[in-house]
Amino acid sequence: MIDNLEYNTEREHLIIPEYGRHLQKMINHAKSRETKDERNKLAKAIISVMGNLQPHLRDVPDFQHKLWDQLFIMSNFELDADSPYPKPTKELFEEAPEPLKYPQNHPKYRFYGNNIKTMIDVANTWEDGELKEALTYTIANHMKKCFLNWNKDTVEDAVIFGHLFELSNGKIDLRNSSEDLSESSSLMRVKSKYSNNKKGGHKKSSNRQRKRY
Repeated sequence: MIDNLEYNTEREHLIIPEYGRHLQKMINHAKSRETKDERNKLAKAIISVMGNLQPHLRDVPDFQHKLWDQLFIMSNFELDADSPYPKPTKELFEEAPEPLKYPQNHPKYRFYGNNIKTMIDVANTWEDGELKEALTYTIANHMKKCFLNWNKDTVEDAVIFGHLFELSNGKIDLRNSSEDLSESSSLMRVKSKYSNNKKGGHKKSSNRQRKRY
């Protein structure tokens, strides 16, 4: 009996293991049929079984198209059957994908991040007024917070104003401003996780000491 054991390593390779070995055998059987009518009939039956195995994907656009593509892929592109969609080719799936294009931004002050530069560019498009002034000070405060996250020491507002002037190409100038930015301590303040357990706070009652009846 031990000699008749069959291990998965000795079985045929499953192209899409999620569908299981029985479905792979059904596809292999469909490939072996002599007439195209019979192969078409079996292909439609297999597609129906594949759809039942993944009912959560039925609302996905082009769900049927995906199933037919998977059918031909699992047949190693050898199933000669009619499909309501263009048949995929082996060459198409063996093509190497194009390399992803990563942003090549190398900001001078990396601790501010790329989003700060985007915010500054948006502020430069706004007309002068209260809204733009509020936005520029919001950006400056955020820059100060980013600076403090990178360097825990305090930082002078003049340093932030200078960096903002530089990053905005001289279009936002707060270097002579009389208004101060937020205090470093307030920007770095972290709320306690257990703020509810402070004095006077509500304590969660325990049921351990209660009698059970």
